[in-house]
Amino acid sequence: MKKMLLAGGLLTLAAFSLPNPPVDDKRRSDTDPNTTTEVPKDHKLVIYQLMTRLFGNKVALNKPYGTITENGCGKFNDITDKALDEIKKMGVSHVWYTGVIEHATMTDYTSQGIPADDADVVKGRAGSPYAIRDYYDVDPDLAVVVKNRMPEYEALIKRTHDHELKVLMDFIPNHVARTYKSDAKPLGVVDLGAVDDRTKAFAPNNNFYYIPNKSFVVPAGYNPLGVAKGPREDSKYVETPAKATGNDVFSEAPKIDDWFETTKLNYGVDYQNGRQTYFNPVPDTWKKMRDVLVFWAGKNVDGFRCDMAEMVPVEFWAYVIPEVKKVKPDIIFIAEAYNAKAYKTYLEKGKFDFLYDKVGLYDGLRKLMRQEGTTDDITKVWKEESAGFSSHMLRFLENHDEHRIASKEFATDPRRAIPAMTVTATLASGPVMLYSGQEVGEPANGVAGFNTGDGRTTIFDYWGVPEHQKWMNQGKFDGAKLSPEQKDLRDFYTRLLNVASSSEAIRKGRFYELQDANNLGKEYDQRYIYTFLRHTDKQQVLVVVNFNAEKSYRPVINIPAEALTAMGLSPTRFYTYTNLLSPEELRNGLNLTLAPLSAYIFEIKSR
Repeated sequence: MKKMLLAGGLLTLAAFSLPNPPVDDKRRSDTDPNTTTEVPKDHKLVIYQLMTRLFGNKVALNKPYGTITENGCGKFNDITDKALDEIKKMGVSHVWYTGVIEHATMTDYTSQGIPADDADVVKGRAGSPYAIRDYYDVDPDLAVVVKNRMPEYEALIKRTHDHELKVLMDFIPNHVARTYKSDAKPLGVVDLGAVDDRTKAFAPNNNFYYIPNKSFVVPAGYNPLGVAKGPREDSKYVETPAKATGNDVFSEAPKIDDWFETTKLNYGVDYQNGRQTYFNPVPDTWKKMRDVLVFWAGKNVDGFRCDMAEMVPVEFWAYVIPEVKKVKPDIIFIAEAYNAKAYKTYLEKGKFDFLYDKVGLYDGLRKLMRQEGTTDDITKVWKEESAGFSSHMLRFLENHDEHRIASKEFATDPRRAIPAMTVTATLASGPVMLYSGQEVGEPANGVAGFNTGDGRTTIFDYWGVPEHQKWMNQGKFDGAKLSPEQKDLRDFYTRLLNVASSSEAIRKGRFYELQDANNLGKEYDQRYIYTFLRHTDKQQVLVVVNFNAEKSYRPVINIPAEALTAMGLSPTRFYTYTNLLSPEELRNGLNLTLAPLSAYIFEIKSR
């Protein structure tokens, strides 16, 4: 695979330079359409997301709808010093432990003093980690000793910090499980909904929305175990009055495709009366959720990934994020966000540190990886969608909500991530994220249960992740069972993320696109080849990628004459070009072939 990535050939370089953009103007330059005037900020977090239930699971049975005993379940303690060592070696700075907070499940823990959930309102035997049952507790599935589940999580936080890694966890603000009831809340905390006026559909200080005089109706045809009706799976779940459903369904009878297992929290917005807002005085839900965040900040976590952040009012975030930062000033907040028109609002008014870039770069790169789009989609991102705040956009190719790259629903061949992940990690100075299993080409095959084999690794079922388990190797975390191709792929991710985390130009350098300068080149197929510069006063790099899965190119790269001067380099001198992704130095111009699915990051230095 290294030969595929780093094949040699011919590429020539012309003299170039960059204009000096004004420092304060954050809009795209009006004089040079190939660059922005945004001053990049060094926010190059490298985040490794892992589904805690799946990461350490060594059982390979993978029986559809299997129980925790049959299919196994990863524990906090499975994320060992060795595992963290290997994650750290990839250039990672933050680990996002997904699915930590206690959520609704079909697994019965009544013997441990935890009430059982009703299967009629649980998705999957393991349950969705986004149907929270107790904001102040952790999932008992993840503990070796259930009664010690919180100390085991606290030990994982400390162990992670001991490896100089920071801890991110989920915060789910919009909805909770229908069976929400905290039995671990601190003394003096009043439970959500405990003092609600349930005769009213909406009241400013109610925690939930209600459908008065109506009882909840389990969606017709729901059969969560895919088998004959079992205990607590009888369509007789009782909820009177019915609460509104998490995805803004104000009906007692949500559909099977709705988030019917959840109830929406009330942040002072009367959705059924023109979305009138009642934010003064501060709503009770705001205060309760502030207390939840402060509780976890007190556990020494370093940040929160905030689920569906746009489904709660931005005014809440403007209130709560500064409140939490009074307790822990350096804690970070990442918003799962999909409305590009609201990005600026959630950053400036909402006080978020970072936002998902799903509808921008991810969507464009996905089309390129499927050989359906062009590099114009990348240009659109930096020119329009991220202009002025690209340093605050979290870039990724996989997460728990998206298709696996190696799945038939996405790109099939995991090597198609090579050019795309290079752009993801280097286009701007904001965070980059990797999802556990991505680095070894996990395709998410098989019907797990509630997850029906849709190209996503299940978050609802007890399951093993086969290709990841080869790297895990029964807890050795040595990759001994990986194929040579998988080892090469993981090595690529390791080299790329280490470059992204250590290169000054990538961490905080300015950006200059070279597409316009090359679109007339004989072998520069602008649909598939993408090139750009990142530079500071101390380091200058050139990134070249080829998205074509079948064709090699030998283009003559034309770089505008202004670039060397603006980067502090003389157009009259000779330079060496060192590929930071491999021990390869070119002294007489950039002589290489752009092999299919190849990527280069060249550091430019005077000879």
